[in-house]
Amino acid sequence: MTNLIKLSAADLSGLLADRSVSSVEVTRAHLDHIAAIDTDVHAFLHVAGDAALATAARIDARRAAGEVLGPLAGVPIAIKDVLATQDMPSTAGSKILEGWIPPYDATVVRRVRDAGLIPLGKTNMDEFAMGSSTEFSAYGPTHNPWDLDRIPGGSGGGSAAAVSSFEAPLALGSDTGGSIRQPAAVTGSVGVKPTYGGVSRYGSIALASSLDQVGPVTRTVYDAALLHDVIGGHDPLDSTSLTDSWPSMAAAARAGLADGALKGVRVGVIKELAGEGIQPGVKQRFEETLALLARAGAEIVQVSAPNFEYAIAAYYLILPAEASSNLARFDSVRFGIRVNPAEGPLTSERVMAATRDAGFGPEVKRRIILGTYALSAGYYDAYYGSAQKVRTLIQRDFDAAFAQVDVLVSPSAPTTAFKFGEKMTDPMAMYLNDVTTIPANLAGVPGMSLPMGLAPEDGLPVGLQIMAPAKLDARLYTFGAAVERLLEATWGHTLLSQAPELAPTEMFASEEGVV
Repeated sequence: MTNLIKLSAADLSGLLADRSVSSVEVTRAHLDHIAAIDTDVHAFLHVAGDAALATAARIDARRAAGEVLGPLAGVPIAIKDVLATQDMPSTAGSKILEGWIPPYDATVVRRVRDAGLIPLGKTNMDEFAMGSSTEFSAYGPTHNPWDLDRIPGGSGGGSAAAVSSFEAPLALGSDTGGSIRQPAAVTGSVGVKPTYGGVSRYGSIALASSLDQVGPVTRTVYDAALLHDVIGGHDPLDSTSLTDSWPSMAAAARAGLADGALKGVRVGVIKELAGEGIQPGVKQRFEETLALLARAGAEIVQVSAPNFEYAIAAYYLILPAEASSNLARFDSVRFGIRVNPAEGPLTSERVMAATRDAGFGPEVKRRIILGTYALSAGYYDAYYGSAQKVRTLIQRDFDAAFAQVDVLVSPSAPTTAFKFGEKMTDPMAMYLNDVTTIPANLAGVPGMSLPMGLAPEDGLPVGLQIMAPAKLDARLYTFGAAVERLLEATWGHTLLSQAPELAPTEMFASEEGVV
């Protein structure tokens, strides 16, 4: 079991293709590991159990019959609970959707199933993806596998924790302001936010429609590229989906493994994302990585993006405004639970108020109030309109920077994983966790986080963020694979091989249900 769960998706793919191992064996190994440790990690809200094994058996039968299958057929995958799944609950981490099973799959989920991957279950998240720590899940927090007293990032802490604790080799996440990249950084995994519109959002429970993007969470850059190839491409069901033809991200990642792949690459260091507020150990590992890149032949260029200073302020007006609109559908009539008021007449307004009071958590309520205010008559231009103007300035900063360099880099998060409760009472301190990741969402450019070492002061993972111009996701994978290879050659091991072993607890993997 240990060998199977520690293998990359690419390695599992090779073993499955030559029938050295069956998908049932691989799936059972991961379900057993979930059963052994997830009481402590709490990465999953729902485990597919017997349904996953039945899917794996069907893949094995198709392979035995000689059918030509995709490269990831038979490999297990975890799915963030923000994505609709017609055979599993989809709650977005909220009580207001407790027990809801959608009548359809999100496009990315359908593509994963069509490619023969095995859904293991649904992963925990901050309620409606509002948070940076997974502490705002209505079903309790997920714990960081490196230190169970610390957060795994958010909102997609469940997917990142599942991958980094070897409960799943692959996972799907969503990134509105860093919800794939920041959890990847603090758990030592790889996370990618594709170009906005490059991966379908159909069936993703919306937070902020102009910012949300679905993407891969994995343990290697190449695994992320393989999964990106499965989920990417145009979707007519998504009005924001790009119609462009996309190159193979896996081929791009393989190109990054060639000798000399970093020679002559112009790497931009964004002054505004690498200075004040960065933890000393994070800054140290970042500077060491830059020095490694320079020795490998890359050209390090200092660039300035002056309007990034206003990114958080703009983001926390745009996101709540769009969230207040998107979450209006949870009104006790169209979606979600229904709660009647304790006393008084059963008017639609009173039922709606009682339902939303019981179903939404404190962070969701806070952002709905802020967003509704920003959109209200008399304040729209002053707040939401001004934030959109700042967004345009940030996009222009990216254009100016990419005119000078091939890729941009920064720390993926300003700090390593903090302890539970440290920032719960200070919303602004929590929001600042996304200071380095938010600009990419505002501009729609692709971003990746990959491990760049452990911070010396606490021994916890640190992430390197890489950004490329819009629609040039392939460049992200080529550069990311080259950097990953360089770092691991320097260390002599992978980062996750240094993670502590988690003690097993008793559970039963063959039973479906909440874990």
